[in-house]
Amino acid sequence: MAISTLKLVCKPNLLHLRPIPSQCVRKVVPRSVPSVEPEECNRSSNLKQVNKKAPAWKKMNSKELGFRNSMIASPIKKVLNMLKKKGYNVYLVGGCVRDMILRQTPKDFDILTSADLKEVMRTFSWCEIVGKRFPICHVHMDGIIVEVSSFNTAKRKPGRHFAHDIEAPKGFDKEDYLRWRNCVNRDFTINGFMFDPFAKIVYDYMGGMEDIIKAKVRTMVPAATSFQEDCARILRAIRIAARLGFSISTETARSVKHLSYSILRLDKGRLLMEMNYMLAYGSGEASLRLLWKFGLLDILLPFQALYFVRHGFRRRDKRTNMLLSLFFNLDKLLAPNSPCHSSLWVGILALHKSLSDQPRNPLVIAAFSLAVHNGGNLLEAVDIARRINKPHDIRFPELSDPCDLNAKALENEILDLVESVKVSLLQMTSRHSVARAMVDYPQAPHSDMVFIPLGMYLKALSIFDCLKVSSCKKFLSKKSRKIDYESLARGDLPEIRHLFARVVFDTVYPLHLGQS
Repeated sequence: MAISTLKLVCKPNLLHLRPIPSQCVRKVVPRSVPSVEPEECNRSSNLKQVNKKAPAWKKMNSKELGFRNSMIASPIKKVLNMLKKKGYNVYLVGGCVRDMILRQTPKDFDILTSADLKEVMRTFSWCEIVGKRFPICHVHMDGIIVEVSSFNTAKRKPGRHFAHDIEAPKGFDKEDYLRWRNCVNRDFTINGFMFDPFAKIVYDYMGGMEDIIKAKVRTMVPAATSFQEDCARILRAIRIAARLGFSISTETARSVKHLSYSILRLDKGRLLMEMNYMLAYGSGEASLRLLWKFGLLDILLPFQALYFVRHGFRRRDKRTNMLLSLFFNLDKLLAPNSPCHSSLWVGILALHKSLSDQPRNPLVIAAFSLAVHNGGNLLEAVDIARRINKPHDIRFPELSDPCDLNAKALENEILDLVESVKVSLLQMTSRHSVARAMVDYPQAPHSDMVFIPLGMYLKALSIFDCLKVSSCKKFLSKKSRKIDYESLARGDLPEIRHLFARVVFDTVYPLHLGQS
């Protein structure tokens, strides 16, 4: 049995964005209501030069930006078309427009409309209003949920002061003002785009395109004000910078560090959601690096922060370590539209903590990963592991010097590692253990916050339930080497175990070390 390796998911390439088009395009008023349909688009590889006389805000032709209707998922098109046919204005907004500019597949699509939410409810047969502070519509379409918000709801949003004392740019008409007012209350400039898919216009009122070219994450309003309004934006800044490979602007970075402790005000569910976006969607390694750089890892994952401290890993360190390598190998198998279940990255964190606490023979770790993969068949795993003749990665102190073990000794070592991983999982969900993690590191902020809920702990624990001395229950192993991403996102155990084993095996025995 072999554990296959998948090609690296490509990171964004910004070269195609230099230079950008900035000429204003005329507002299009169609004679009849168009539909968003697939179309052929011949695009010049080089976009037009910036017009220095253009206004600070821009209306850009989406075709010149390389937008194709095939970028928009079919259920999203149906929702857009149905609202448009009712006579409402509809826009795609936020991160999905940014991702389309960057030629990335959006994680999800957000729709903004001039219709009231009650009018949205009447338009779609299966629709519900969710959220109290800022209600939106969840439209169920072709098996997915499409989020639709309303201009009218945004106007009534409590606790927000539109425009933040920012003066509206000149040259606005009434529709421009409504769009600008909505954009200025968003989080980051690169999330402040609006795209009218019918008029083929992308609106950029807050300099988002310039920040994309600079590869910068910058808050829409002064960072201290923005983060005090919503401290979850601190984590979103990390997440976006990690996923896109962007840097964080100086002012924004300063406020991230200064206000980092405020994230403890967030409820555990929100923290878990943000951490899952960081670690389960293909940018885990970069996210961990940035969390460590800005002092957030000390608060969110103290055991992992302690590991960095013990091994002299500096805040801006460019080196790697075993924890980062595990997530590097996980990232290669994931993407924003192909995430994993959260139990997978929790299980990886628990395994690494166990190895950090007690280094292991690389053959034991290999056999352990193989046994997880095949559903708990220790005999097969031990037999395969003992035939491994490729070198392990000697950079990691978590790997002890290999020694020859007979089959029975190797099996016992596997079972001992399993119990150690389970103990690590328990410690990661214990407030007392978390609080003591950084006791020898007084420079770190104190935190006993645990955001991993009982259900996720039990789900991660079930990854290793197949590894027992004897069991009447037979666990099914995954037969195909191809990843089923729907099963992976649902958390189906054969798929989770398959990816867990690949990541661990490829970290201990990197493919390039076996090549001549």
